[in-house]
Amino acid sequence: MRRRPGALVPPVNMEQGRRLQLISRTAKDPVRLRRAIVVMMSAQGQLVPDMTSSIQVSADYLRDVIHAFNERGSRH
Repeated sequence: MRRRPGALVPPVNMEQGRRLQLISRTAKDPVRLRRAIVVMMSAQGQLVPDMTSSIQVSADYLRDVIHAFNERGSRH
């Protein structure tokens, strides 16, 4: 099985890491919290199949979150 390109988040910079940690500690919106966790896990090198079992979401959802971060993450 081949991985789709961009299914990993590149290493995050300090500012992005702090923001993701802040979101993971303070988010009241469960979707926002889940997205931050997905990005952090991916930035740490965890692959989509491993994450699906850890956080109980579909591979398509994970890829969508990862692709969205890769496209817009550096601007937010």
